[in-house]
Order: sequence, then C-alpha cells, then structure tokens
Amino acid sequence: MMRKVIAVLMILSVLLCAGCSAPEQKEVTPTTKNEVCTIGLSFDSFVIERWTRDRDIFVSTANELGAEVNVQSAGGDVETQISQIKHFIEIEVDAIVIITADAVALTDVLKEAKGKGIPVICYDRLVMNADADLYISFDNEAVGKQMAEAICDYVDDGGKIVEIMGPESDYNVEQVMTGFHSVCDEHDMNIILQYNCDSWKPELAYDFVNEHFDEISKADAIMCGNDALAGEAIHALAERGYAGKIYVTGQDGDLEACQRLVEGTQLITVYKPVEKLAQLAAECAVKLASGESLGETDKFYDGSRDIPYIAIEPSAVTRENLDSVIIASGFHLREEVYMNEG
Repeated sequence: MMRKVIAVLMILSVLLCAGCSAPEQKEVTPTTKNEVCTIGLSFDSFVIERWTRDRDIFVSTANELGAEVNVQSAGGDVETQISQIKHFIEIEVDAIVIITADAVALTDVLKEAKGKGIPVICYDRLVMNADADLYISFDNEAVGKQMAEAICDYVDDGGKIVEIMGPESDYNVEQVMTGFHSVCDEHDMNIILQYNCDSWKPELAYDFVNEHFDEISKADAIMCGNDALAGEAIHALAERGYAGKIYVTGQDGDLEACQRLVEGTQLITVYKPVEKLAQLAAECAVKLASGESLGETDKFYDGSRDIPYIAIEPSAVTRENLDSVIIASGFHLREEVYMNEG
C-alpha cells in the first residue's frame, strides 16, 4: 500500500513540474552613482546672516529633485576651501557649487575639477578665469546703483560719503562699487574715506568708524557693503549719539537691518530674493550633474572667456516700502521686523 502511495505522489510531482515553467530570472542592474547625483556645496563661511537661508533652500530643493548635497564651510579660510574642493574631486561628486572666499585663489582647483569632468557653478560670487559652467548671482551693479540713488535722494550734490566695503578678493565688491560710483559721479559726490573689511568681518567696520570718527562725523552718508557691516557702523555711531544723523546703506535684507529701517538708523537695505536664487541654483546644479543642458542664458566675461550667467534683480527697500517688499514676500515676519518699535 505504501509503495502505491509513493508511486502516486511521484507521478503527481512529475505532472505538476511538467505544467510549470522555470521561474523567470530578473536582471539586476547594479546601482550607479549617477542614479542619485551628489552635489558638493562649499561656503566661504556663515558670517553673513543670509548664507544659512541660502544653504537650507538649496539643500531642500536639491533633495526634492533626488540629489544629495555635501555641505562644507571654510570658515573664511581660502586654503580650507581649496582642500574642500579637492575632497569633492576625490570622492567624484557630480557637480560642485562654490561660494568663493577669493575670486582668484580658487581658479586652479576649479579648473582641476572641470578637468575631471565635474561641472562647476559659481554661486553669488564669481571665480575669475575658472571657465565655470554657470555664474549665478544678483545684479551686483544694480545693488550699488540702488544704494547710491537712495543716498542722492537725501544728500545734496557734492556731499561727503564714506565707503566701508567687503574684501577686495570678493569680485562682487568691485561690481557693487562700479554701480555705486556710476551714480555718485553724476552727482559729484565726494568719497572722503574708503575701507575694505577682511573676510567681511563686521567688527572691523565698528573699529574703523571709531578710529576715524573725526572725519566720519563730517560725512553725509556711509555706504556699507552689507547689512552686517552697516549694523556695526551704526553701533559705533550710536555710542557717540550719531545714529540716524548720518545716512547708512546696506544690502541683504537682514532682519536687524529691517528693524533699523523702522528705527530710522539705516536708510536702505537692498533685498535680494535668496529663495529664488538658491532654488534656481539647485535646479541648475542637478541638471549639470545629470548631464543636461541649461538652455539659453546670458553671458558674463570671467576674465578669459564668456561663461553662462544668470542674474536676478534686487530690490531697494526703505522704511516706505518695507511692508510691501519684505513682509508681503514672507522674507521676515511683521512682528519680528517691528518688535523694537516704541
């Protein structure tokens, strides 16, 4: 009986196998680094308030597009930033985005990256002669013009102006000053003092105003390269009872600068929509990392050749249009901007 059962089972097994084909073998494609592109993002430093906002928006946008971002900060040190870029090259990132500490010192290492087939984006600040795949920034000459126009609205032709700028190694400084002087020259303004703050260190503006106060007290306006420098210049003026008596300009739309507009100690900040810049830069970085074309762009001469260029227009912000530009856009909250209003 047992033999019959075994025989039946064997027959059934054979029949079942005959009616079934072998399971299909699925082809397994190994994961490659191109499936999730990696972007190396190196900041000069986070001394300037806006950079953390730029970072967060860039990373968020890139992540939404399926990219990973390796964020580094050089702490304002050029050699550190060069080392970071070399590290990006070694780990074979798919694109490098650089907020440069120096417009010249990083040229060779970015050329090295391009030689390895890694596309390079100069974010906000240009690296000269690097043949970058994209330079994306704000219209910096327009920034300078807007500062000067605000001053000239309040100061008679021939007035006295002090300039406290960022480092000469930052090419943006040159562009801003070109725009600023183009307007000042039309109104015969007198530039009585000029100073460049190394690494955009705000405390240097404070020291400069204190050390040259006798001359600065006779000025009609102080042009500051950004809101952080403006804040320290105004701090020094306030200690001597001069805050609000000398017009002060800045740029970036920092929260404290907007509060100073309300208080009347700062004349203007130039608002630059960093959300738009960071989002667009991230989109372009992912395209380049994926081997896609950016399409038609403007061109900018980097010292040796014309490179793709995208410029975003800034907006002059004073006490009069603070609500419609800064608050309406959601850049800062109304309760934060007006928190010091008495």
